[in-house]
Amino acid sequence: MMTNASTPTEKILLVDDNPINLQVLMETLQERGSRLLIAKDGKAALDITRKTMPDLILLDIMMPGMDGYAVCQHLKADSATAGIPIIFLSAMDRTEDKVSGLRLGAVDYITKPFQPEEVLARVDTHLTIHHLQREVQEQRDQLEHELQTVSKLQRNLLPKALPAVDGLGLAAYYETSRYAGGDYYDFWELQDGRIGILVADAEGHSSPAAVLMAITCALFHSFDRNPGDPIALLVHLNRYLCQLAEPSFVTALYAIYDPHSRILKAGRAGHEYPVLFDAAEDRAREWEIPGVTPLGIDDFDTVPVCEIPLQPGDRFLLYTDGICERFNTAGELYGEARVVESLQKLPGTDARHIVDGMMRDVDRFAGGRPADDDQALVLGVVK
Repeated sequence: MMTNASTPTEKILLVDDNPINLQVLMETLQERGSRLLIAKDGKAALDITRKTMPDLILLDIMMPGMDGYAVCQHLKADSATAGIPIIFLSAMDRTEDKVSGLRLGAVDYITKPFQPEEVLARVDTHLTIHHLQREVQEQRDQLEHELQTVSKLQRNLLPKALPAVDGLGLAAYYETSRYAGGDYYDFWELQDGRIGILVADAEGHSSPAAVLMAITCALFHSFDRNPGDPIALLVHLNRYLCQLAEPSFVTALYAIYDPHSRILKAGRAGHEYPVLFDAAEDRAREWEIPGVTPLGIDDFDTVPVCEIPLQPGDRFLLYTDGICERFNTAGELYGEARVVESLQKLPGTDARHIVDGMMRDVDRFAGGRPADDDQALVLGVVK
């Protein structure tokens, strides 16, 4: 005989129209110390279940009025009671009767006349499963709450608003694949009117990547030298990321735009190439600038920096690989070529409109498949 110590709030509902059967069940289950509830018909069973939410229901099938099958259907159709395990008790011992009960959502089926040892063993088993499932759900709910909190905290690290730059329209997009992620973008407004733009992608997904992203954010804002120098900024980030106890890396691209000369210069550490749109030629292309390894892998003391003059109507796009590596339902990648094509084909000079159009194109391509990676981008449109 199997018996488990019951919890103080454990409740078992016994449903049967036969007083003798109810008495036998009560005597059988009394040694568990559970609180036993009694219902003598289907309607009473539904009312008691909804009021008391028992941990387990032992349910007779053949009852006048509403039979056990109907009671089970009602309970399983209600989200509040659907998770309560139900064990059918019946003198009907045909296989099809048992299958019918299990298909309705019952967890077990005991044939009358039943043996007390069998009833106790099955009650113990299904109550244990029910308690474990409830504990798992509570842990999931707690984890869900924690992840939502991490996600909110992480988004608070992003710029609250885009900086205003003379002669430059800016727009950004940010979305994590789950609750929290490793993509990051930020700005540094320089005193001479120039703007520094950082786009980075921490290794991995979810909480570990979010922590790495937060560290990168802190290092970015702690830089006390010349934020107008891509070499100095990227060397600073790399030096401290290399000191982390756990080996990890961050790809990054740091660009400086000068609205007076309309010159964009950038340094790259293992990141995606920027994409440039030439308004005069009506053509977009990847700006294949040289770079160094991702941040956090090896020490370096310099970074190749490239410059390019821009004209009104030109665009520059800095983005993370979660966009070009978005998959569709057929397992195909969106790819860098589609990023370039999307930037090229969208008309106008409204940066927000262009970014929204690009992300609609990515979503259309994905065809409803969720993103496997975080996605971030910053678009600048020269006016």
